[in-house]
Amino acid sequence: MSLDAGWIMWELVLGGIGFVLFTYGRRQQRAPQLVAGVVFMVYPMFVSSSTGLVAIGCLLGAGLWAALRLGW
Repeated sequence: MSLDAGWIMWELVLGGIGFVLFTYGRRQQRAPQLVAGVVFMVYPMFVSSSTGLVAIGCLLGAGLWAALRLGW
């Protein structure tokens, strides 16, 4: 784990996105948002670089978008 300022900022942003998705998914009973929210909140604990955080976050966001476009 790095204590770089950029890494901490990205972790907070992505964790906040995850919390919002989790809360929305739980209240609306929407599984894709619920699962994506949990993953967005947990994965920053296992990634040690800012570039990795952003890359995985973009992939998760694209995956959520694709799941919603396919009708999940």
